[in-house]
Amino acid sequence: MTLMTYRQALHDTLRAEMLRDENVFLMGEEIGVFEGSYKITAGMLEEFGPKRVRDTPIAEEGFTGAAIGAAMVGLRPVVEIMTINFSLLALDQIVNHAAKIYGMFGGQAKVPMVIRTPGGGGQQLGATHSQNIELYYSFVPGMKVVAPSNPADAKALLLAAIRDDDPVLFLENLGLYNTKGEVPEGDEPAEIGKAKITREGKDLTLIGYSRMAHVAQEVAEELAESEGLDIEVVDLRSLRPLDRETFIESVKKTHAAVILEDDWLTYGIGAEVAASISDGAFDYLDAPVRRVAMAEVPMPYAKPLETAALPSADDVKNAIRQTLDAVGHRR
Repeated sequence: MTLMTYRQALHDTLRAEMLRDENVFLMGEEIGVFEGSYKITAGMLEEFGPKRVRDTPIAEEGFTGAAIGAAMVGLRPVVEIMTINFSLLALDQIVNHAAKIYGMFGGQAKVPMVIRTPGGGGQQLGATHSQNIELYYSFVPGMKVVAPSNPADAKALLLAAIRDDDPVLFLENLGLYNTKGEVPEGDEPAEIGKAKITREGKDLTLIGYSRMAHVAQEVAEELAESEGLDIEVVDLRSLRPLDRETFIESVKKTHAAVILEDDWLTYGIGAEVAASISDGAFDYLDAPVRRVAMAEVPMPYAKPLETAALPSADDVKNAIRQTLDAVGHRR
């Protein structure tokens, strides 16, 4: 095991995969000379050259389309879109081409590409640069969407995404880049579509992904120490395919659930998870499923308002207490 940041885990994994497979190459705005807006690709241009680290124009639709074409003829492009907000400019290419080509043409062409893109608020970047719109892509058959919450999963899921023969949206969160964690040696990829129970418990199931899975783990540990609560934490890791079985079985054990997400509550990822729990574990629930999400507003720029709009650890704790109080749980 090596202690490293989420940022370093992404960098090292990209480099290792480029050394392993000459068909892997990078595309994106400012990823070469400038070394990337978040320095994930630092040193890559110097090591691999401009043929495999390709700075692109500010034209998301154009370079995403070029990557799709490259993938169809056997290359494995890893596209960096500076933020998920800018992926909207390439929505037609992603949804109507990358996700559809394999199915529309009877498997005659595959699209083995990765779109790496960060999202999330908390950085005072304003309403159009702080969104969590992974829901758009999770909705689309033909896409795979993964959302690692820690450095170890950033490595394992990026390995899996690059080696997968389907297009994968690789969701990062700006608030996670400097977080640290132990990362295993070797190059064992994760299983896309498999959630992980990161903390065993019996009182309540806490379900999150990306940054909110990180928050869930911290809240569960804090409440165990301060209030003696034994909370199980499920990190979804993959949004499409969604591992319903893991979180449904967890809820059957704990009889209560709280779902966390950084996006808006209405029509969010949490709504799908809650519906799945209702379908698969309704008779086991001792209280309604509660959801914690951001305020239903465009993200404010002013720091106090931005902080108020984002879901917080205190919001999570309150939802847990309300749920356990509803079932008469004694803390």
